[in-house]
Amino acid sequence: MRLRYIELFHAVLTTGSLTGAANLLNISQPAASKALQQAEQQLGFALFSRVRGRLLPTEQALLLRQRIEKIIQELNELQRLTANMSLTDSCPLRVTCTPALAQSLVPDAVTLLRKIFPGTSVELFTQHSAVMCESLLLHETDIGLTLQDTGRQNLCREPLCRGQVMVIAPPDWWSVAELKRPLPITALAGQPMIGIAVQDALGNMLQSHLAQLSPAPRTPVRVQTYQLAHSLVAQGEGLALVDPFTARRDGGKAVQMRPLDLRMDVVLYAIYRPDSPLNAVQKRFLGLVRQLAQRLLATV
Repeated sequence: MRLRYIELFHAVLTTGSLTGAANLLNISQPAASKALQQAEQQLGFALFSRVRGRLLPTEQALLLRQRIEKIIQELNELQRLTANMSLTDSCPLRVTCTPALAQSLVPDAVTLLRKIFPGTSVELFTQHSAVMCESLLLHETDIGLTLQDTGRQNLCREPLCRGQVMVIAPPDWWSVAELKRPLPITALAGQPMIGIAVQDALGNMLQSHLAQLSPAPRTPVRVQTYQLAHSLVAQGEGLALVDPFTARRDGGKAVQMRPLDLRMDVVLYAIYRPDSPLNAVQKRFLGLVRQLAQRLLATV
């Protein structure tokens, strides 16, 4: 099946008519009709049947649909890749980071970098780790910052610093003496907690430890991000387990925090493509991120 037939097939599926498909592909309606006839002759079966003025896919076409849509998606990604490769020189610093790092760390590093290199143009994106890897491979971004070990063999992974999983609580939850000590995970048994439904390595590992507690923590509220958990804890809804950067959000003034007494490091990684060596601006940016992160994690 030729590529132009694949594009036409997808356009008709999308619009439901030859006229709509022709407009989408910027060709005439007679040209679209002729191409569809040629595609069906080549395949030996009809792709569409006309019902009340609309073209509906035949049974054979429905069997092809998933494969066709996958090819179209790959073509779109190829177009994005080639377009972004031509724009790389005009965007010396394109950074994507997870939401937890977008609160203060990355903006602070960009502000410092712009003082050193005033002419630097910067583009910032917030993405979860899986999407982040795709944006790097498609050349949409150049550096990713994440707290997850992505395990992608086709990306370089550079650890910048290590921190601890933190337990955060509403103000005045713990005494001054208690704040000086790590919290055993057993102390969370039966406690009111904000459940975090994050499908990542850190979230899954923490959930497995909490599942072993008896009685189980009470989790009437579940959220999708550590930032939402922080906001709810600050309003007195219970405790939460978060990364060390989220715990120190707003200077750590809105909540109390204690390290969790558990052998589990949270690592800040920089990820980037091995075929694109970092330039001086990008290297300086990562140096600033490392310095700021280490300084932030050293605060109580």
